[in-house]
Amino acid sequence: MTISCVSRYGNLLIGILPVLAALTSCQKNKQAFQSNCNAGTNYKKVSFAELVNHAEKYQHQYVEVSGKYREGFEQSALFNGELFADHSNASALWVDFSQDCPLYIPGTQTGLFTYNSGEFVQINNRPVIIRGIVDVKDKGHLNQYRATIDRVSYIEL
Repeated sequence: MTISCVSRYGNLLIGILPVLAALTSCQKNKQAFQSNCNAGTNYKKVSFAELVNHAEKYQHQYVEVSGKYREGFEQSALFNGELFADHSNASALWVDFSQDCPLYIPGTQTGLFTYNSGEFVQINNRPVIIRGIVDVKDKGHLNQYRATIDRVSYIEL
């Protein structure tokens, strides 16, 4: 009886493995866009909650933070990507992309804001990793946000 159970579960496992492999291959390829701004700068990796809760501590520091990016009419912001987190503007970070720091896929002419192959790169409502400098005095549109991530020099989708 033990041998038949092992055999039965072994066959089940063998049947599930190709399905799991197929599911993981369906994930989108990550894209990273970067600029030459702030080249050679070391970025401090900070959790979203830490940065929002202690923004003053990171004033004028170069940080790397992840979250969910949202764009829209008068909105360019990074929100906590956690499901049960506060998603209000007061707990979000304004994101200021600078024309002085154009973002491209390294080794290509494909820019983040370049019309390419009939469309723009879609970043709205996507999880991202972003690098830039913190400015707590700039609270974004209508001073609604906790701080600004300025001079974005890297974004990974």
